[in-house]
Amino acid sequence: MDILKKYITDFMTSTKTQNDYITLFFYTVAIILLVKLGTHLLTTSFKKLSKNEKRIYKFSKGLELISNLFIIAAIIVVWKSFITDFMTFISFTSTAIILVLREFVYNFFSGIYIKTFKPFIVEDRIKIGEVEGDVVNINALNFELLEVSNKENGEQSTGIIVHIPNSKVFSEPLKNYVKVFKYVWNEINVKIPLDADIKKTKSFLLKIVKGNDVVKKIPTKMEEQINSSLADYRIYYNNLEPIIYTKVVDDYVNLSIRYLVHPKKARNVESEIWSQILELNKENKITLKK
Repeated sequence: MDILKKYITDFMTSTKTQNDYITLFFYTVAIILLVKLGTHLLTTSFKKLSKNEKRIYKFSKGLELISNLFIIAAIIVVWKSFITDFMTFISFTSTAIILVLREFVYNFFSGIYIKTFKPFIVEDRIKIGEVEGDVVNINALNFELLEVSNKENGEQSTGIIVHIPNSKVFSEPLKNYVKVFKYVWNEINVKIPLDADIKKTKSFLLKIVKGNDVVKKIPTKMEEQINSSLADYRIYYNNLEPIIYTKVVDDYVNLSIRYLVHPKKARNVESEIWSQILELNKENKITLKK
């Protein structure tokens, strides 16, 4: 009889515990569904109020982060009575839990860092590790780049989306091409014979670069961006206008044309400049090294 009584007591206790867990499980599901529904309704309402796609995207991503944090906090509150037991369980399986959840937790909090301190935002061109591209999406656990080719291939889009864990911002070198300024320095090397008229050639080349519709507007814009960033960055430039550097290399003279350009427009601008240089060479106004 004692054994039977103990069995019945254990069964009833176990059943009660299971029912408690089932109740909490349904509470958890309800919280997630309600928050997701509310997020969906707010996003839909905002889309009706604003037709600006960038504002809609930023609003939806910010709301997604807030809703995820709220869900986590709510679940902790709902399950608080079982936290002690759960922590006891973790103490026995801590190694396995850490191995399984470490990357998830690391990426999640790295995502909060990205959203808060903004080492980059959507549409920035960045290079992280060996991957270079334009940021097209930032999620809770990863961000996505639209990959671009290397400089030798014109830094054009490859059409490939690269998914990168958020934690990579702490473990890999990160270059942001447009965080402070929208423009970067680009150089074109033009080779001419040693006996060419260097002064005249440089005059033609400067006229081409300074006359480019994209390049000629940038120095003024760049100066404004430098002035607005001085409170946060100690960056100075003595010259923002296109310039040509001269260097003798073996049996020719190398003229390096240096100018500011937006990284996404660099290839088109370089193509236009080269087209005009080749046209001048064809007209015998300048001489290129063969």
